[in-house]
Amino acid sequence: MASSATHLRAVLLAVVLLVASPAATRAASVCEGEKFPAARTYETCADLPKLGATLHWTYDGKAATLSVAFVAKPEASGGWVSWAINPTGDGMKGAQALVAFKGASGSAYVVNTYNVTGYKPFPAASTPIAFNATDLAADESATGKVRLYGKLQLPQGMETVSHIWQVGSTVTGGAPMKHAFAQENLDAKGRLSLTGHVAQEPAPAPVAGGPSAEAENAVTAASPSPSGKNAAATTYSPAPAIMVVLALAGFLAFV
Repeated sequence: MASSATHLRAVLLAVVLLVASPAATRAASVCEGEKFPAARTYETCADLPKLGATLHWTYDGKAATLSVAFVAKPEASGGWVSWAINPTGDGMKGAQALVAFKGASGSAYVVNTYNVTGYKPFPAASTPIAFNATDLAADESATGKVRLYGKLQLPQGMETVSHIWQVGSTVTGGAPMKHAFAQENLDAKGRLSLTGHVAQEPAPAPVAGGPSAEAENAVTAASPSPSGKNAAATTYSPAPAIMVVLALAGFLAFV
């Protein structure tokens, strides 16, 4: 009997480990492992659900300022990355965008601002946006990801925003060209709580045609689950795999 009990315990322990390992892998946060230059630190980060992108931010509610670092890999070498807030909707039109790409020299990155007023190509020069943007910069990580930095002055009390992120493959004449229209690109948007809570999702955006530098079409992506100091207020539901682990662990205690 003792031998049978020991064997059963070993089998159940193996099952626990098999179930727990994928859960632990899923729980790992890419954004928490990313490193920035010493002068750049952020309180909260999130793995965005599309395009392999991450967002890092610090929100100062009293000053209504948002410091961000958006990290993504361009679609091709010499391409661009973009992160935007849309204060009037949840799609491309109305987005206030920060776009990073290599300048004319082909070595140093530049960051342009664009007020996306419709479905037309971006110009080579920045256009004014609704938020005062400072500390604009970008660099490239050792893994080829572009890190876009900026600080935005937001309206007081603007703690939840519609945001859009995108990557493109081509810059021509100093202007970012349109991105791909794969589903991954079209779904690269969502709601973000700057205070670290999980935001509620907006309704799906209407379908729109024509090329764009940000996507209007598609179902809204899921809100990211933030990490960092401000993420403590986020409410999570236990994953089914975790529930199985707990049940098996409880059973093992009585074997």
